Amino acid sequence: MAPKPYRIHVPEEVLDDLKHRLHHVRWPNQPENTGWERGTEMTYLQTLVTYWRDHYDWRAQEARLNRFSQYRCNVNGIDIHFVHERGKGPHPLPLILTHGWPDSFLRYEKIIPLLIDPASYGGRAEDAFDVIVPSVPGFGFSGRPTHPGMNNAQVAELWVKLMTEELGYEKFAAAGGDVGSGVTRYLAANHPELLYGIHLTDIGIIRALMNSSEESELSAEERRYQQAASAWVAQEGGYMSIQTTRPQTLAYGLSDSPVGLASWILEKLRTWSDCDGDLRQRFTEDELLTHIMIYWVTNTVGSAAHLYYENTHTLPPLGYITVPTALALFKADILPPPKEWAMRNLNISRWTSIPRGGHFTAMEEPELMADDLRAFFRSYRVSP
Repeated sequence: MAPKPYRIHVPEEVLDDLKHRLHHVRWPNQPENTGWERGTEMTYLQTLVTYWRDHYDWRAQEARLNRFSQYRCNVNGIDIHFVHERGKGPHPLPLILTHGWPDSFLRYEKIIPLLIDPASYGGRAEDAFDVIVPSVPGFGFSGRPTHPGMNNAQVAELWVKLMTEELGYEKFAAAGGDVGSGVTRYLAANHPELLYGIHLTDIGIIRALMNSSEESELSAEERRYQQAASAWVAQEGGYMSIQTTRPQTLAYGLSDSPVGLASWILEKLRTWSDCDGDLRQRFTEDELLTHIMIYWVTNTVGSAAHLYYENTHTLPPLGYITVPTALALFKADILPPPKEWAMRNLNISRWTSIPRGGHFTAMEEPELMADDLRAFFRSYRVSP
């Protein structure tokens, strides 16, 4: 099915139902003199929910998002929602950007204008991209998989068909972080002939290092990573343990309670961003709530969690990546990888340390990320 233009429009009854739920919240107890160390802090959440209930305007946010050229098409039986913005330059390079969890295509909202029209933001028109930002199946306005098996490798296969068969690109660039990093690496591993290069902001938790018992074969840097990864998973990995083992159990509560959903997402936005413990330093209330709303109005928090299960139980091994690879490491992101491991497993041709920003890279520091994307792909552009 050829891509068809798409506009976001949430039925009024969905918004009315949400308002009713926000007026009838049953709050839990929080022990005195405790804060975020036990999870999302209640006073902060109550303040945000009050704003959500009394002042937040979804229709205004919906209109803002609809400024982007959006489409849907059916690929291998799954409806894929995506933004497709044409570059304003002599030979725009097609670039597919893949988001992660707990975010959505909204991760790249701020960076899209910088990439399609760099000349308007202090850059060069020659660095323009055609930007494609799909919603991963099970997230946001894409369809939800109805059968098991939709893992990062399968998403990568959908992207190949989207880019080549639906959009007609013979070759393209790819970038992503979090889940998007995994999808992008499978794209590169399985279809290197289609890619100019890939740009990553992380390479996930390196299980091979974390679980290795051959300490004598590990470098000092790799041993430090192993210790840091084990400590991080023990302290921060509760969400991952649930989503990789019992996502369906979690889905009932988060699909039924907007406050529960907000709590689940906000805690990660705070912990993983470069906000020094204060979400207001990085995100406005409207930004946070629109982020949450995309999960709520589409009822996709459960289907998004299932991707963790699939990636744990059905994902094939990933071999050496020959495609030229850039790795941009933002200062406050989680678990930076050992450079020597990355060099052994990927064809690293650019390694950049970004002085600010956390895990939600393009949301937090769009200008710095846009600069790094332009710089990396500049040498891989081929004029017709």
